[in-house]
Amino acid sequence: MSAAVPLAHNRGTRSVVVAGMGDSGVLTAMHLARRSSVVGVSMRPALVSGQEVGLRIAYPERWARDYRVEFGRMRRLDPVDIRHGEIIDLDHDRRTLRLRTPSGTVEAITYDALVIATGVANGFWRQPVLEDGDDVDIGLHGVHERLAHSQTIAIVGGGAAACSSAAQLRRRWPQKEVALYHPGELPLPRHHDRTRHKVARRLESLGVDRHGGHRAVLPTDADLGEIGTGSITCLTGQAAVDADAIVWAVGRVSPNTAWLPSDMLTDRGFVRVDADLGVPGYRGVFAVGDVADTDPLRGSARNRADRLVARNVLAHLDGCETRRYHPAEHRWGSVFGPSDNGLDVFSPNGIRFRFPRWTVDTLLQPLIVRRGIYGGVRRSGSVRRSGSALRNNDVRRS
Repeated sequence: MSAAVPLAHNRGTRSVVVAGMGDSGVLTAMHLARRSSVVGVSMRPALVSGQEVGLRIAYPERWARDYRVEFGRMRRLDPVDIRHGEIIDLDHDRRTLRLRTPSGTVEAITYDALVIATGVANGFWRQPVLEDGDDVDIGLHGVHERLAHSQTIAIVGGGAAACSSAAQLRRRWPQKEVALYHPGELPLPRHHDRTRHKVARRLESLGVDRHGGHRAVLPTDADLGEIGTGSITCLTGQAAVDADAIVWAVGRVSPNTAWLPSDMLTDRGFVRVDADLGVPGYRGVFAVGDVADTDPLRGSARNRADRLVARNVLAHLDGCETRRYHPAEHRWGSVFGPSDNGLDVFSPNGIRFRFPRWTVDTLLQPLIVRRGIYGGVRRSGSVRRSGSALRNNDVRRS
């Protein structure tokens, strides 16, 4: 396939809708806005990242500084018309989707191309709920307060969210009993073995009571979305465990795709995609992030596929060839999140790179993330209303 078209041209009159303005959707919308008119549809009035859940529950104010950002603070979103609402359905024959706003009004938005980036529901930190800023605050601080008043905390799960939660809670409250229960001998089954061993040793050095080989009986999906209490029963024969607070981080994800046609989805509800992230049978529709069935790891959420899918959308609109997405073999990146010791990042082959704490606060976040990745983020309180790139296009109320 030929090289994709560049993004550094003026915006045209072609309309692209980005459904879902989480981590992947925001970056995709930024790239697309350079050459097309973009509408972004979001369940919340800000980017509320799904990253670093451990930092989120242990240090909510610090987490919010870097991972909750009002859309109007992001300079590259200025041209994007952001709609706050819940998507109801899609009519691809008419190239229209409908959404319900917080006031209950139903809007229909047409498109020339559509990017599905609605993500997944996963635990208490990622739920497909229409929220305003106050709702986000209540959820953020409510979980933290619940854990602050618990003396014994059990984390169930063996992925990065579980490991991060155990480590950050132990750092925040060293006097509390923090235990991690996971099914395998080592946590992080989809990471490189080097990473798995290093993470296990770090958890133990922090004083986390790690229990491998424990496969818990899971509660209902509704209960998985809350901080639990009571007992954990194991299918693997161990005695039941009591805890004041139970953090369910078991990786049971549910794709946010109820609004999509069933023939667009896999048996598990994820969006089927071709090698270029296009949806087969739906010309002009693409998917990226956790909702896209790209590979067993659904790695397009973590491998900067936002830039690739934006290039491919523009290539499609220009009648050009598209590029293939190449998934990573192992999960990689930060496991524990930032701490007083800095930030550890694990490569796909398990090599650890440490960023000292001073670089996180003075280089990584302000320069690499806010300026480099997001293209400039205004200070809090300096929010500019996002642009109305599609304000005059075909938007109908029903």
